Amino acid sequence: MRKRGGWLLLFLLLGLLFAAMGLAMGSVDVPLADLWLALAGDLDGPHQVILLQVRLPQVITAAAAGAGLAAAGLLMQTTFHNPLAGPGVLGISGGASLGVALVMLSRPWWSGLPIPQDLMVLLAAVAGAVAVLLLIIVADRRIGDGVTLLIMGLMVGYLSSALVSVLQAAGEAGALKEYVLWGMGSFAGMETARLPWLLVPVAAGLLLAITLVKPMNALLIGEEHARSMGVEVRRVRRRAIWATGLLAASITACCGPIAFLGLAVPHVARAFLRTADHRWLMPGTMLLGIALALACDLLVRLPWSGTTLPLNAVTSLLGAPVVIWVLWSGRNWGRS
Repeated sequence: MRKRGGWLLLFLLLGLLFAAMGLAMGSVDVPLADLWLALAGDLDGPHQVILLQVRLPQVITAAAAGAGLAAAGLLMQTTFHNPLAGPGVLGISGGASLGVALVMLSRPWWSGLPIPQDLMVLLAAVAGAVAVLLLIIVADRRIGDGVTLLIMGLMVGYLSSALVSVLQAAGEAGALKEYVLWGMGSFAGMETARLPWLLVPVAAGLLLAITLVKPMNALLIGEEHARSMGVEVRRVRRRAIWATGLLAASITACCGPIAFLGLAVPHVARAFLRTADHRWLMPGTMLLGIALALACDLLVRLPWSGTTLPLNAVTSLLGAPVVIWVLWSGRNWGRS
């Protein structure tokens, strides 16, 4: 137990370290002394603008996305007993991408409306994700089988991807380039005034995920055993889907579809904590998700070169070797 507590503390410290590095490092390096002064409101000049209006929202966005995607991945893997499940497994991320594609690739039709484009993109992503989420909830009430529901979610995701491909084929070159850049994912571009659009639904989703810790432990031994222990499996599954929908919809809308974090972070947390107990695994997954998202954000910006890399490429390059190492080192970690 002390060893697991030590790992949680290490994840927390890594997150704080990467957050401080993300605030201080970039195309313009900011001394740590100016960092504390800016946070306290005692700093004027360009460093204050860089820290409070550019880097702080980016660091907060990365931390919220890392925690939300990691928790959503853990919920999906436990709910459906599938190690390859992630936030996009129910087609929610695909629905958000379809909504964004409809807006970006049809810009000439609505460009005359007095609505900012970034707001239109955000609303379209949320609308697409919520539409898929409601479809999955209705399907769960009608079908009631986790495996069939999982397959339906995958088919909805494939259908959304097919529609996006059709829209891309018919879209203009400028709009198509803009959509492709959005699809690469990014923690940048979130203004302070827009942060509540991300933080409120992520906080609600994480709170709902925390309330599911006890029934998630019961589901580990199977749905029949969970029912014998008094767990309402269908109700728990729906709450897990709602939590995942809140998290995936808001994060995809604000940051684009981000690969790896939701799928791999729960496995890495299990490897280090060596437990499947969600009382340890849920906070550990969230903290590790924050640390890894902030680390990816640092690599994306490449402070020493001034170059910006696609976020999805960095998350995949960083995450795939880690997961392979975890599986290669000990496949039985976390199964006790």
